[in-house]
Amino acid sequence: MKRFQFRSVVAMANAKLSIRFAAVLLSVSTLVSALLGIFRDRLLNSYYLDTYPTGIDAYTAAFTVPDFMFFILTSGALAVSFIPVFNQRLVAGNKKSAWELSSSMLNLMALATLVASILIMVFADPLIRYVVGPGLDESGTVLAINMMRVIAINPFLFSIATILSSIQQAVGRFVFYALAPALYNIGILIGITVFTGGINIFGIQLFEGGIMGVALGVVFGAILQVIASLIGLFGLGFDYEFKIYWKNHGFRSVLRLLPARSLDQGIDYVNTIVTTNLSSRMGAGVLRSYQQATSLHQMPINLIGVAISTAFFPKMTEEVGEGNKEQFRLTFRQALRSIIWISLPVTIIAFFSRGYVVSFIKNGGDRLIANLLGTLIIAIFARSVFHIAARGFYAEQDTKTPFIVSLVAIGGTIILSLLFALVLNWGPEGLGWAQSIGAVAEIIILMLILQLRSKGKLLNREFWRAFFRMIFASVIAGCVAYSMTKFFPLMADDNSFFSIFPKFCLISLTSGLAYMLASYFLELDEVKPFFAKLNKIVFRNVTEK
Repeated sequence: MKRFQFRSVVAMANAKLSIRFAAVLLSVSTLVSALLGIFRDRLLNSYYLDTYPTGIDAYTAAFTVPDFMFFILTSGALAVSFIPVFNQRLVAGNKKSAWELSSSMLNLMALATLVASILIMVFADPLIRYVVGPGLDESGTVLAINMMRVIAINPFLFSIATILSSIQQAVGRFVFYALAPALYNIGILIGITVFTGGINIFGIQLFEGGIMGVALGVVFGAILQVIASLIGLFGLGFDYEFKIYWKNHGFRSVLRLLPARSLDQGIDYVNTIVTTNLSSRMGAGVLRSYQQATSLHQMPINLIGVAISTAFFPKMTEEVGEGNKEQFRLTFRQALRSIIWISLPVTIIAFFSRGYVVSFIKNGGDRLIANLLGTLIIAIFARSVFHIAARGFYAEQDTKTPFIVSLVAIGGTIILSLLFALVLNWGPEGLGWAQSIGAVAEIIILMLILQLRSKGKLLNREFWRAFFRMIFASVIAGCVAYSMTKFFPLMADDNSFFSIFPKFCLISLTSGLAYMLASYFLELDEVKPFFAKLNKIVFRNVTEK
């Protein structure tokens, strides 16, 4: 009976979702994961940022190379290369080819990332000393080396989870894919709260504990992701084989598409390695502070840009596969407008309330993190738009153009980082300004190319009218947000979550309401479903009375 109930629940969770529901689900799951991430970072910063900055810098540096290998070999590179080709096979009714493609990619990526994980373990010492953490002292260097060797297994685990979840995304399944980020953070939280105290089984001390326990939690979180991805395959009929079908045309197509996107991802992460290297030289705790600011700015990007574009991407690939360019342009504009409409007010509200936001991850706040977040604010909007802009190319199986654009943009960003931080002595804030400038330049170039390819049909006059109305509504929201921060300023005794959270909610809700009302009076389509639903609820209650 229990087995039957479990199968029924999993089957319901694995049902195909509409784009709207998938976008909402992904946004909600990203929000839950972000909240768990905030709690995770709050614990870490409370335990280590002030009392053991060397240790927390070492922990942060240890992630850099394993994450780089995952990003360059798998990550989003595989999803955007694999899903369009996989979908073509399914639409054509060729399931055998689709499963051969899936098995081949799973086996190839698992093998490649396993080799990469082993190499990271072997070369962890020089990677920390000379590449990502040259500014760490000797104790921090040794700790970072040991933690990197533990975390090195993550590219292998993540690659398996990514391929399995990509299969599910392609057929409109998003539930277990959406659960994965939250499970990863839960694993790290277990590492912080349990493994740091040591692991003792039947009186045998297997692990002494300390900050190394957090690294074990990272690996545990990755294992939970793999388990969730496996459950998500239930009822799909995935015919796995321990074999690589080198002659499969779909597999060859993905291999042709993958290098450009992988290099694109890798180039992006080279930028992270450079900023990690530079910030490690700016004093104890600066590396962690910069990483925390980038994590905070990444949260709304994941919540808005990644979630919405991920939900729309399968439909875009289907429309391109069917040769329906007009419908593709319509879907793309819908996704782009949704992202812009949401990200603009979030960006502005985040700027004025950044001190409150930083207080969530560090008790009492932190001026350096808040300043860094302020320099990265523009990048929230730009990088949210980037995800749908890039997928406009990926849907047409063009991964080379975004790669070339990224190469130019990231190269410019790295040059600006070196100029601002080392020549002009702007310190860590210079790194943040370089990121924002580079992000804006990248989306301008990508959108210009898409517009030229469509001969001006992609971003039509209606889109631009809506865009400028969104900006005007955002200015109104910004004025409200600024006024609210003056009415409810951060005080010296605001050193707990419960004293900060109500103020932040009041500022955000009031500013958000102002934006919604401005959008309504400016007749933006994006706000109409909300007010239609509100009107239905209000008048239903009136009718019932």
